[in-house]
Amino acid sequence: MTDAETTTRNDLDSMFDNGANMTPFIVEGSGRFPAQDDKARKININMPEWLIDELDREAKHLAVNRQAIINTWLAEKLEEKRRSA
Repeated sequence: MTDAETTTRNDLDSMFDNGANMTPFIVEGSGRFPAQDDKARKININMPEWLIDELDREAKHLAVNRQAIINTWLAEKLEEKRRSA
């Protein structure tokens, strides 16, 4: 048995937190990169001005653009709904 087969989740968390080399624990082909195959499509949406202002404040706080905030929040909400279903 290799170290990767006997290491617990807590051990992995500690190793990662301490900056250990995690390469031996990567299972080839197990990575999921949803954005690689996602074709972007454009939509238009009308929002009240106050909501856009709030989005812009949050985007500025996180140093990203408005679109990134909207995409992230929508994806989080959909993931949350999938998990609860």
